[in-house]
Amino acid sequence: MTKRTTTAVVIGLGLVTLSACGSSDSAGAGDSKTVTLVSHDSWAVSKSVLEDFEKQSGYKVRVLKDGDAGQAVNKAILTKDNPQGDVFFGVDNTLLSRALDNGLFQSYEAKGSDQIVQQYRIDQDRHRVTPIDSGDICVNYDKAYFSKHKLAPPASFDDLIKPAYKNLLVTENAATSSPGLGFLLGTAARYGDDGWPDYWKKLKANGVKVVDGWEQAYNDEFSGSAGGKKAKADRPLVVSYASSPPAEVIYANPKPKTAPTGVASGTCFRQVEYAGLLSNAKNTKGGKALLDFLIGVKFQDDMPLNMFVYPVRETAQVPEEFVKFGPQAKDPETLAPAKIADNRDQWVKSWTSLVLK
Repeated sequence: MTKRTTTAVVIGLGLVTLSACGSSDSAGAGDSKTVTLVSHDSWAVSKSVLEDFEKQSGYKVRVLKDGDAGQAVNKAILTKDNPQGDVFFGVDNTLLSRALDNGLFQSYEAKGSDQIVQQYRIDQDRHRVTPIDSGDICVNYDKAYFSKHKLAPPASFDDLIKPAYKNLLVTENAATSSPGLGFLLGTAARYGDDGWPDYWKKLKANGVKVVDGWEQAYNDEFSGSAGGKKAKADRPLVVSYASSPPAEVIYANPKPKTAPTGVASGTCFRQVEYAGLLSNAKNTKGGKALLDFLIGVKFQDDMPLNMFVYPVRETAQVPEEFVKFGPQAKDPETLAPAKIADNRDQWVKSWTSLVLK
């Protein structure tokens, strides 16, 4: 499993100067038969599905993975006048306003947009971005630990600050990690502008452990993951994704009949990822075809088991493992992109001072 991370230079300190510049041959001429997709490192698609698009469209797809989500967005903004590609995938609702405010995308209404779940459709007057996938950042728990200790796993944010769960939770740094930031935003949505700092004071007093990123938290610190078992991890609660339990089943050999981990459904924050046609893209025609593909049935059906996210197309097929072991939260916390934009940097600075110092 690979997870999107967001760097501190993007979240906490705003945009910084990067030396990289857009490649002059990244997309070729305007009538080029190569179309370039710029993305974070977690981009994945089945070879046969991508080859089918290339055969049908006549375009060869070049994928440029540009680091974690925050780094990729940052670089795309800084190189927007001479972009590295034609389409950008992977800006989520936590950073979307920054991309839009900086003019990263040009308007294009992708074919099939009318099939996207209504709640994910935004920017409907300008169509600068197209929703591609969604996922829930949630606390996961180690079923074996709670069974052994005859303790009910936590179900909500409120539960996590109770004495019964002292020293059990590990989370990611909100300034360096996408799930860490999502968890912070979830608490801000749940407790409000004035209430979330007090909640984190109580969480800190209850022994929450903070590490830099998802890989360390999930695979080194969390006792319920395959990696955590090998590392003899001792934290039975971790901030991860609702799709993590299905992954524990899918990648296990032999596959268990049930997932060894569960999700505290009252701790979830909904993350939505978007793609858009880059401003000044050299191959706009190819870029539009690629966006149509990303929202098309074949890619949407293929995506869950490659990137462990949920499709946003209403008719897309969700894998059985997702339905059985990692259903989406029925009532996740959400925040409007504008609300996140107005408060994100200050919230992260306040969180850092409160939790890490």
